[in-house]
Order: sequence, then structure tokens, then C-alpha cells
Amino acid sequence: QVQLVESGGGSVQYGGSLRLSCVDFGYAYSNYRMAWFRQAQGQEREGVAVIDMDGSTRYADSVKGRFTISRDNAKNTLYLQMNSLKPEDTATYYCAADFRSVGPTLREYEYKYWGQGVQVTVSS
Repeated sequence: QVQLVESGGGSVQYGGSLRLSCVDFGYAYSNYRMAWFRQAQGQEREGVAVIDMDGSTRYADSVKGRFTISRDNAKNTLYLQMNSLKPEDTATYYCAADFRSVGPTLREYEYKYWGQGVQVTVSS
């Protein structure tokens, strides 16, 4: 059973950095495609970044060059390093995982397992 728990959220000023972590308390971490999604208040959830089983990555255009997704298989942990944060990055960030081999997708319906979310607030 996959159990995803995010941490590392908080409040930061414009231009600051945060690193989110997502620990998988299940037993098949390295066999999963892992991703970060976010949902701002009143908006639909959107894909931010994904890292596939083979290490390939994909980013939303809005975060390219500022965010970096990575994984540490030995620690069963997924990371999202967020630099140069902007107020429009304010949202609840979710970790997601799936075992199906469909490529590094950011489509929400391609993910079966979800964390509870962590809040990120960027002030101007």
C-alpha cells in the first residue's frame, strides 16, 4: 500500500526558496512514477513536475528553470526544490504516484496515489 506524506511547506517572500519532500511509506517506491501537483484557491489542480521510473523528468512551463524534481530511492523520498518563488506559486502542493508505464505525464488522471497536500505561500 502506497502512503505518501508531504512536508516542507511554509511561507516565504518573493524570490525565496523552499524544498518540499514526499516520503513513501509503502514498499514499491522505485517502481513508481512520481509527480508534484498544485492547486491554488479557486483553481483546478495542475501538474508541476514529474520524474519517471527511468529518471526522466518533465516540468510545467510556468516552473521551468525555477523548480527541480528529484528522488532518493534509498530514502523513499521525492523532492521538489523551488527557487525564485513568485506569489503565483502560492498553492497547496500534492505528491502523487502511479505504477503504470505511460511516460512522464502531468495528467492528473494518470495518478492513483496522492498525499494529503502541503501549503506553500509566497508573499510579494
